[in-house]
This record gives sequence, C-alpha cells and structure tokens, in this order.
Amino acid sequence: MMNRLGVLVGGWLLAVAALAGLPETVVRVKPAVVAVGTYQRTRAPAAVFRGTGFAVVDGLHLLTNAHVLPEKLAADKGEILAVFFKAEGRDRLRRAEVVAVDRPHDVALLRIGGKPLPTLSLGDSERVREGALYAFTGYPIGMVLGLYPVTHRGIVSSITPIAIPVPRAGFLDPKLLRRLNRPYRVFQLDATAYPGNSGSPLYDPETGAVVGIINKVFVKESKENLLSKPSGISYAIPIRYAERLLRQVGLR
Repeated sequence: MMNRLGVLVGGWLLAVAALAGLPETVVRVKPAVVAVGTYQRTRAPAAVFRGTGFAVVDGLHLLTNAHVLPEKLAADKGEILAVFFKAEGRDRLRRAEVVAVDRPHDVALLRIGGKPLPTLSLGDSERVREGALYAFTGYPIGMVLGLYPVTHRGIVSSITPIAIPVPRAGFLDPKLLRRLNRPYRVFQLDATAYPGNSGSPLYDPETGAVVGIINKVFVKESKENLLSKPSGISYAIPIRYAERLLRQVGLR
C-alpha cells in the first residue's frame, strides 16, 4: 500500500514540476508553430486555414499531417499552398511547397522560402509512457481565433493500435483494411483537440521536444468507424514516422 502511495505521489510531483515549466516552454514553442492552408487573393476569404504545422531542422522545413494538404489547388485562379504566422506583431504569409508525404502515417513535409523560423527539436517517441503529461499548440478552430496559437495539455491515456478489428465485414472499407494489414501504434490523449489542431506538435512541457503530431481525422477514421457520433478523444502520430520522412530526404 505504501509503495503504491509512493508511486502516486511521485507521479503527481513530476506532473507538477512539468506544469511549472510549461509557461516558459510555450513561449519558446509558439514562434515555430504555423497555420497551414491556402491563399487566393481573389477569393473571400483570401486565406483559408486547414490545420497546423511546425518548423524543424533548418527553420525552412515544416511538418504537418498529410490530410491537411488540399487534394488539388485552383492554380488557374492563383490559389497557392501557404503557411501563416505572426512575427514582430504582424501577420505573415509564406508560400509553401510539398517536399515529401507519408500517407500511411499521415505525415507531410513542407518547405518555405525566406527567413528561417524558430525550430522545435524532435524527441524520442519510443520513450513515451502512458500517464505522462504532454502539451500541444496549434490553431484549433482555424481562422476563427486569428493567428493566435492555442495550447492544451493532457496525459497519454493509452498507446493503442491505429485500427482495431471489426465485428462484421460490412464495417470494413479499403482504408481500414490497409491499416489493419499494416498496423502501428498511436498515442491516445486525455485532452480535447479540434480539426484545426491536426498537425500540431505534441511536446514535452519541460523541454519542448516533440514526440508526436496531433491528428484529428486520419486516426479517428480507423479507431471510431463503429461509432455513429465521433468521440472527443484526441490522438497523435508518434514523431518517429516524421523522423523517417526527414531521413528519406536527407535532413537527418
């Protein structure tokens, strides 16, 4: 009994210590976080946010979810892929291009031009444990809140397969079949994320090291295909899949 109490108290103290450092960590993280979307000058609104991304490596490469990217751009009307952020108190826009995409793990790598952004370091997602506290920063409801990134926190409530077997074949679709054939584990979070959070960095509240990428669409299609109404559960893709993508293009 005393041993169990000691473990609980120790875990509580670690969580308190992590939260104590979060305000300083958020200050460091926010400048590296961008909104990802499209821009078309003749459209109203001209800017449309589709998700979140964050700068890594050299400050000119950014990670996000693959599903955040538009399937097709209206290039004939001047629509471009872009990232949006605040710098020196002003709203900024940079044109972005897709460098690489890992669709099975829903990760995409973008590149921008101009002055490098502050970057986030990548942590070790293999060391993430259930019950550990993490934070994520992004643009939860798109353009509604403007270019002001929002931070949430929560514990990793489970490390779980991306797809689970279904009771009847009628529940299967091609995407679920592919994920059942090539399963991998994702982080289930005790925190509320919104569609605009897709692509947000999940990071250590003390160090800011990124261990995952928040995912609000891709994972839920697999995990919650039996539910008539989606749950409020949030998920994150382990950062090791993004590291693999970086290695493939020679950035690691």
